[in-house]
Amino acid sequence: MKKTTIILTVFLFVLSFTTVSAQAKFEKEQTEIATMLDAFNVAAAKADYKTYFDFYADESTFIGTDATEVWEKKQFMVWAKPYFDKKSTWNFKSLKRNIHFTKDGKMAWFDELLDTQMKICRGSGVVEKIGGQWKVKQYVLSVTVPNEVVDKVVEIKTPIEDAMIQKLKN
Repeated sequence: MKKTTIILTVFLFVLSFTTVSAQAKFEKEQTEIATMLDAFNVAAAKADYKTYFDFYADESTFIGTDATEVWEKKQFMVWAKPYFDKKSTWNFKSLKRNIHFTKDGKMAWFDELLDTQMKICRGSGVVEKIGGQWKVKQYVLSVTVPNEVVDKVVEIKTPIEDAMIQKLKN
């Protein structure tokens, strides 16, 4: 009986150590991703074109607030270049952020509430560790709409989006 108790105790100790080590690893990775996302937002605010786009993986997608805005990295770079050249970019500051990992820790996804010139927006996306650095694979920017005013927003956007809906159905 003592042997079984000792083996079980050792097993539980090793298991708890492994779990703590995995959590500690993800905490380090979580900090790296949060730091990267903050620097990503700062690069945009400073209109630092090269630094901002270096945060994206070569094969990545940006999805903007307008239903027509789905760009591969190179397309987004072309669209954004005039804004960066004029120093009239966006300034997003994270208010609250959540980061989650795949089991192997090689990819993560995040969502965050952002303080922006459009008031509160939601940024979400997927990041992948590439060459030892976290890179944005997909970024989605959404304008939040308080439930209390969603009917008014729908009323405003209906004429624009009804035409788009019909076009997309055909």
